[in-house]
Amino acid sequence: MGRPRLLNAGGIDPIAEEPHPPRADADPGGLACAISAEASAVLAVMRRSLRHPRAAADDAAADHPLVSSLKALRRLVFSPAAAASPSLPAASLRPFLDAVRSEDAGAAVTSASLAALHEVMALTGPSLPGSALREVVDAVASCRFEAGAEAAAEEAVLMRMLQALLACLRAPAAPALGDQHVCTAVNTCFRVVHQAAAKGELLQRFSRYAMHELVRYIFARLPQIGSDDGADGTAIPEMGGMDKNHPFGIREMENGNGNYAPEAGTSDENSVDGSGLIVEPYGIPCMVEIFHFLCSLLNVVEQIGFDEDLPLFALKLINSAIELGGSAIGKHPKLLSLVQDELFRNLMQFGLSISPLILSMVCSIVLNLYHHLRTELKMQLEAFFCCIILRLAQPRFGATYHQQEVAMEALVDFCRQKNFMVEMYANLDCDITCRNVFEELANLLSKSAFPINCPLSSMHILALEGLIAVIQGMADRIGNATSRPELRPVELDEYAPFWTVKCENFLDPQHWVRFVRQRKYVKRRLMIGADHFNRDPKKGLEFLQGNHLLPEKLDPQSVACFFRYTAGLDKNLVGDFLGNHDEFCVQVLHEFAQTFDFQEMNLDTALRLFLETFRLPGESQKIQRVLEAFSDRYYEQAPQAFANKDTALLLSYSIIMLNTDQHNMQVKKKMTEEDFIKNNRNINGGSDLPREMLSELYHAICRNEIKTTPEQGMGYLEMSPSRWIDLMRKSKSTSPYIVGDSQPFLDHDMFAIMSGPTIAAIAVVFDHSEHEEVLLTCVDGFLGIAKISAFHHLEDVLDDLVVSLCKFTTLLNTSLVEEPVTAFGDDLKARLATETLFTIANRYGDYIRTGWRNVLDCILRLHKLGLLPARVASDAADDSEVYTETVQGKPAPSSISTSHIPVMGTPRKSSGLMGRFSQLLSLDSEEPRSQPTEQQLAAHQRTLQTIQKCRIDSIFTESKFLQPDSLLQLARALIWAAGRPQKVASSPDDEDTAVFCLELLIAITLNNRDRIVLLWQGVYEHIANIVQSTVMPCALVEKAIFGLLRICQRLLPYKENLADELLRSLQLVLKLDARVADAYCENITQEVARLVKANAGHIKSQMGWRTVVLLLSITARHPDASGVGFEAIMFIMSEGHLSKSNYAICIEASRQFAESRVGLTDRSIRALDLMADSAINLARWSQDTKGSGEEADKGSEAIREMWLKLLQALKKLSLDQREEVRNHALISLQRCLTATEGICLQSTTWSHAFDLVIFALLDDLLEIGQNHSQKDYRNMEGSLVLGMKLVVKVYLQLLPDLFGLSSFCKLWLGVLSRMEKYIKIKVRGKRSDKLQELIPDLLRSILAAMKSQGILAKRSTIGGDSLWELTWLHVNNISTGLQSEVFPSQEYEQPNNVGSPRGLNDAETKN
Repeated sequence: MGRPRLLNAGGIDPIAEEPHPPRADADPGGLACAISAEASAVLAVMRRSLRHPRAAADDAAADHPLVSSLKALRRLVFSPAAAASPSLPAASLRPFLDAVRSEDAGAAVTSASLAALHEVMALTGPSLPGSALREVVDAVASCRFEAGAEAAAEEAVLMRMLQALLACLRAPAAPALGDQHVCTAVNTCFRVVHQAAAKGELLQRFSRYAMHELVRYIFARLPQIGSDDGADGTAIPEMGGMDKNHPFGIREMENGNGNYAPEAGTSDENSVDGSGLIVEPYGIPCMVEIFHFLCSLLNVVEQIGFDEDLPLFALKLINSAIELGGSAIGKHPKLLSLVQDELFRNLMQFGLSISPLILSMVCSIVLNLYHHLRTELKMQLEAFFCCIILRLAQPRFGATYHQQEVAMEALVDFCRQKNFMVEMYANLDCDITCRNVFEELANLLSKSAFPINCPLSSMHILALEGLIAVIQGMADRIGNATSRPELRPVELDEYAPFWTVKCENFLDPQHWVRFVRQRKYVKRRLMIGADHFNRDPKKGLEFLQGNHLLPEKLDPQSVACFFRYTAGLDKNLVGDFLGNHDEFCVQVLHEFAQTFDFQEMNLDTALRLFLETFRLPGESQKIQRVLEAFSDRYYEQAPQAFANKDTALLLSYSIIMLNTDQHNMQVKKKMTEEDFIKNNRNINGGSDLPREMLSELYHAICRNEIKTTPEQGMGYLEMSPSRWIDLMRKSKSTSPYIVGDSQPFLDHDMFAIMSGPTIAAIAVVFDHSEHEEVLLTCVDGFLGIAKISAFHHLEDVLDDLVVSLCKFTTLLNTSLVEEPVTAFGDDLKARLATETLFTIANRYGDYIRTGWRNVLDCILRLHKLGLLPARVASDAADDSEVYTETVQGKPAPSSISTSHIPVMGTPRKSSGLMGRFSQLLSLDSEEPRSQPTEQQLAAHQRTLQTIQKCRIDSIFTESKFLQPDSLLQLARALIWAAGRPQKVASSPDDEDTAVFCLELLIAITLNNRDRIVLLWQGVYEHIANIVQSTVMPCALVEKAIFGLLRICQRLLPYKENLADELLRSLQLVLKLDARVADAYCENITQEVARLVKANAGHIKSQMGWRTVVLLLSITARHPDASGVGFEAIMFIMSEGHLSKSNYAICIEASRQFAESRVGLTDRSIRALDLMADSAINLARWSQDTKGSGEEADKGSEAIREMWLKLLQALKKLSLDQREEVRNHALISLQRCLTATEGICLQSTTWSHAFDLVIFALLDDLLEIGQNHSQKDYRNMEGSLVLGMKLVVKVYLQLLPDLFGLSSFCKLWLGVLSRMEKYIKIKVRGKRSDKLQELIPDLLRSILAAMKSQGILAKRSTIGGDSLWELTWLHVNNISTGLQSEVFPSQEYEQPNNVGSPRGLNDAETKN
């Protein structure tokens, strides 16, 4: 026998969630011993506690049925047959159950029996059948014990009862309990909960815990039940002991003698043991009954002295049921109906509770309902947010701070649901019949985050978290996006009834996205139309017609639907319109009434809903028309309510009169119920209406006024019973709930709505907060906004964000700070803002537009502080492009960057990050300072780390990846930041800024060679402004010139179509002020030479060559630059780059270098050789252009013009003062005149050559020889000799061709006349011996040649021969003996093969 146990409240562990682990694997003997021990323990208590005379205690106890049954149990468990019997577990429970039921047992016996029962159930749990569990439930529900027990003993019994019930629901066979017994268990447990209110705290807590656990175990089974299992049509058992009329839903269960007994109806007639019927596992019927019971616990009115304990407890139980039932609730219509109607109606009531605990629990329940059942609760969710959250989260509606805080916490929890805001927008904001919940919630969060005239509080931070959660949700959806959704602007091309538009498929985003966007567009237009209507009804309707929202010819139905479904209308105007006597207005009124659904609705409720949509006019006739339309519609939908529609009209009038009577302060004598009933006699087709109905109407009007002047605005703030009825009707006809997708289909439209207030709110919190955690949260928000703006191409939003961030960097603060770098390093907010700003610029620069100006302002400030990386303006040039050759012994500059070209302005000290840091560590000898402190060093280190994280250089080096619009805006921002160049010297800071901006502009230009067309115009104009406005050498113009040259160097190989534009831009160099040009001439020439050598093959046009060669030729007289320039000209003319397009300009450039006296005479000689050698190219080009046709003729003519220009250039050089140059020029000219094989020259060309070159040269030489001193022109005699030899050699070589010219005689006489002049010239006061000897010999050879060719002969004695006579006339003036020498015997006849010389008469005339 086990030791006797008398258990009381102090000996129980009521919070033990699980019973002892079952010993199913124990051997039968061990199980028998354990059961026997429990029986012995109970027997021991019984012997002492059972009621019997004290003298015969032992005998009475021995004969008591309870004692006998326990003894029998002990014998049974040790019998061999019992060990193998499957009924042993159930049989072992019965003696204890009997003791629990017995009225003879006192509290101690009952407690001991319940304890033993609990132990035996733990030992035999897995093998206990459902029937045994049902017996346990019945026994516990029927538990009786002797009255008068001590409070502690009584509490112990109640705890043991709860433990037994929990054990039943935890048992493996618990589903076999059946619906009735589960309800009984819950009922029993709740009775204990109710009774525990007057007991000790331990019992109170444990009873509520047990109730909570029962609900959890029951509803945890719901997901396992299929939608067909436990059909809702099954009769739901009534939960015994539940009196729904009692304020708390229960009835006092304690009887007079201290027993606890169930009410009638609690029996086990459905158990297997009682009736033999098979009990189905418990399922939906009991869950519906339990859930309904829990909801009924909320049917109380909160008032002064209200006990929040019971509603709070019920809410917790409901929340647990929803958590465990989850989405499975939606599969069972009756459960779902309870949630949609009764539960949510009560939640709307308790949502306005002043108790933060109740409000918090309500919000938790709604959050769970949203998570599991939102597709079935569209209208309920709208009502919750409009009437609870939006009302309580704002102080203007009278909410306490705790209510505001709880409401805001709930809203933030909702915002943390990934698709919450998307679903609110798609389902409510885009529904013309619903509020703009998303927009209102977003505005609420933004406003609540603003600390207005107060320090930052937890409420502000909470609202900020909500905003960030919404932003983060949008950013996460971008990460899930496969591509950017293409959202076309919504337009209505034609009229369609907006209230009838339906979506083809709410499951396919391709359909519903387009549908909801169109609905939102319609809703916006309707609201704009409402605004117009409120100001002028006629213009409002015309606006809607113009936007295809109303038909061109108005019809009553469309106008009625506009009034019915458009929010924001002035209800006074709507009432006046509907009450108007105009026929069209009357038709609109009746159509308006047709939009209401009054089925199964009380008359007062229907009238309330009808009159809430407009203001009832004050005139009796208008009221008559309005109520007639209402009565017609009500009677149409509820014909069984009245005999005819006149009854509905009369009763409606009576209700309006009663409403005025009861709620008008000026009416002193109020109408009584009897008066109201009397007033409505015989109105129902001559008979009376039911008194109960009239009484109900009377009290309903007295309790709740019908507001004939409804509130203006977008919606309601309080949920009245009539509004709830309308909401339930509306929920049945509303469009399906759209479940949010992981793709950002609607984020563009949503973000466009909330972006402005959101940026402002986050910025204000960032400005007011000093806590790092809050600042980092704001940074996350900024980055999220940037990501969303970039993805959806909202450039304006991104620009606004950049502007906000720039303010927080403190870099734009121009106030004087002694140590700005230290101050920046100590300012966490500024460093975070700077890092965020440049992170956005690097990641999302594609979509920054005007914001680049603000970014550049910050960069310029960092530049002035010396904090930028050294390569921030680098163009990322490849090292392979750096030249290593030298020009005239001077190294060619490797680049035009500041590292290679010295800047003439005052350089900044130690630029770059490390330079700035080293400045801090160094001591200036001229300005001694104290050693920096550790705090200063740490601040500087933080500053440098921040700048390194910013990766500012990447903005420019990676600019080649920017989209065209952004790149163009960046370039324009640089030009704007540089400022317009001034002719007056600017301050060093301004010049430094302009230089730096120009460096950056050049860098992005070079980095975007493939898009140079986009940038070129702006870059060129900026450089042109600098060049044309600068009159003195300075760093800015230097950077402009060499930057331009660098651009041309780098881009010419890649942009042949832009080559002319690039080369034309170099003409800016020619426009430099003389002082500026002289200062940079050598370096300019070196760069032009580099350009030519690297890109000669890419220069094609004549204009391009003209520009380049002109830049080289102007250096001919520059002492430092001429050598480099001439080498470049030599490169062009001798390295195969001479072409028809550059021939003339190259010849002219060579002439200028030959004329130049800068440098050695050898350079001029080399220039002459270049010119003479170029004739070979003319011959080659002539061969290439051979053929017939217009093109060939033009090519040949061009070559002849080039040849003449070459001759003219050499002719000019043949007049040079320097003897070597002059004589070499004459020799070179003779070469060009005689070596003409292959050049397509014509006779007329030679005529021009003699007239323009040869004769002009001889005349000029003659004039110089006669009129200039020997000091200026040394040894002119030798030059004259060379000149004479030149003309004779050319004449003799070309004689056969020249004889065919019409002007031959003139040409010949020109030669003779110049020989005559030359032989007579006096050099240094006397005639030249050389010429005296040379000219006759030359003339003799000419005459001999002409004689041999039959050109010169005396043809006739009759009339004379002019050529003959004129020739000898001049020859005799030169030398008298030549005629006899050449013609020893004169012949008068001309050979037959020689024609008459042409041009003789002309020659005679001129001579």
